[in-house]
Amino acid sequence: MATACYLTFFALVFMVLPVVAENRVVSAESIQEQLAKSVQGSQDNVAQTNLRRFYAQRNYQPVWTLADHATLQDTALMLIKRADEEGLSSNDYRIESLRQRRDETPDQVSLAFELDLTRSLLALAHDLRSGRLVASLADPDWHIPQQQFDPVMFLQQAVTSGKLEEAFADLPPGIPQYRSLKQLLLKFRALMATGIVWARIPEGASSIHPRTSHAFIPLIRQRIQEAYRIFERPEYDVADSDSEFYDDQLEGAVKVFQRQYGLNADGIIGKNTRQALDMTPDEHIRQLRISLERLRWLPRKLGNRYILVNIAGFYLVAVQDNARVFGMRIVVGRDYRSTPSFNSRISHLVLNPYWNIPTSIARKDLLPKQRNNPGYFASEGIRVFSDYQYESELDPDSIDWYSVNHFPYVLRQDPGRKNALGTIKFMFPNPFSIYLHDTPSKYLFQKDIRAFSSGCIRLEKPLQLAEFVLGKSFERADIAERIRSGKTQTVNLSERVPVYLLYLTAWSNGQGEVYFSSDVYGRDRRALAYARW
Repeated sequence: MATACYLTFFALVFMVLPVVAENRVVSAESIQEQLAKSVQGSQDNVAQTNLRRFYAQRNYQPVWTLADHATLQDTALMLIKRADEEGLSSNDYRIESLRQRRDETPDQVSLAFELDLTRSLLALAHDLRSGRLVASLADPDWHIPQQQFDPVMFLQQAVTSGKLEEAFADLPPGIPQYRSLKQLLLKFRALMATGIVWARIPEGASSIHPRTSHAFIPLIRQRIQEAYRIFERPEYDVADSDSEFYDDQLEGAVKVFQRQYGLNADGIIGKNTRQALDMTPDEHIRQLRISLERLRWLPRKLGNRYILVNIAGFYLVAVQDNARVFGMRIVVGRDYRSTPSFNSRISHLVLNPYWNIPTSIARKDLLPKQRNNPGYFASEGIRVFSDYQYESELDPDSIDWYSVNHFPYVLRQDPGRKNALGTIKFMFPNPFSIYLHDTPSKYLFQKDIRAFSSGCIRLEKPLQLAEFVLGKSFERADIAERIRSGKTQTVNLSERVPVYLLYLTAWSNGQGEVYFSSDVYGRDRRALAYARW
């Protein structure tokens, strides 16, 4: 609630506080008097409380308006201007008002300037460290605790140390993911400043295949050339031509483009590829901004070895010592069973697992199949029990499935080639009953939009992930041999591995290349509307 109040009344404090003469002498007495006045007739909030705390800790002595602090003022204003580079907005920290106020009275900077500059820096420090938005309000499906941070203590120490710029540089996330998105944001904003408008591909009824002719090919070629100027990938440097023939060079560029936008690299320009081609620079900027914000919501220490599951990008990455080890495709929850964002630690693996089928899936998905085919449960290795003790097994042929409404039974699928969890699952405590697991439905990894599960995460390469989380004990555990045995076994991890389930529609592969995906759950749209970005 404190963070929410901080954001809600942020603008109000700016309006209420500076009711002072512009050229009033700045002193401890004037600061204390003005801060006392600002409380009367206004609602108190975190931002205003932080301002009073800051000056009370320094006996109300000014910081920015001392005679020899002009350089410190320049540094402070520069830091606020740089907020744009982080995906924030310098206007939210009153950059133009502060500059104007200082330039009007350079020899005697006002009390209002002193207080406004401190308030802006306190807000900026908080936002760089913990995020501008209240995560749970911007994205109700985000369940990773937003880190607590005291901007008053930070700014006090930064000013005292004389290293204000260095202190602010340490506030944003230091992970390669963040740096790559930030660098690309700078390029897109520089592009927007030129007023350029990218080519758009009109809606077409049919897909465009390589080595055919189509009237849209010159536009597509132009759009790929525009992508080259921003992303600088050599494959995008296609020859300039008015030809309507879809040649091999353009096909190679389109395939790279499809991979970058989370699509199957088949070279066929269909609906999803056209939508990706039609993304404007401004749309890219919004995706980058909200993705940078989500990264600021994360803890600063993710661990030496951890797993990032990007729900929106349908991709999992294993990270060790801040470097990407490998990645793989994943399948996430359907829209109406969407996978939430949360963090936990993988504690153990289950080989040849049973699938204890949730009642909702049994009732909504499997009961209709059993009604249509009385032998369905038997053919899929699904057994019926009276309760979760799994001791009293029932004969499915003895049950009138058409009369079943509230589903008073418990279903469990035996291990085997048809088991929905495949041969291995990765367990970590969470209130959503979600885990990572293998799947027999390998064909789904070839889909562009891989939202087919009931919320859990299906893995393209589960054994590779097992090797990563087990580390040196992988060979000793002899996972492959245990799987071949067909027996259900538990393998405990000697050291639990952190796992973060995130929702990022813009992300980096850790090597400077940035990828984009569609907003499959609409969470970006909701968060951007909340932020009014």
